[in-house]
Amino acid sequence: MTRPTPKEIKPIAQVSGVPVDDEIATRISNSIGPAFEGFAAIAGTLPFDLEPASYVVAQATKVSK
Repeated sequence: MTRPTPKEIKPIAQVSGVPVDDEIATRISNSIGPAFEGFAAIAGTLPFDLEPASYVVAQATKVSK
């Protein structure tokens, strides 16, 4: 997962129905970039690839100590 560039943000915004110009795409990139950089060290190590319905099962499971 890398920091998105304005060139990547523009088509994503357009597909979502919120077209943005170059200046706004740059502002978006600058504002969310630090979050991507902060997680860069652990990218790919978090279990976000699990199917979302399993989260309910995991939360409802009683853990024995």
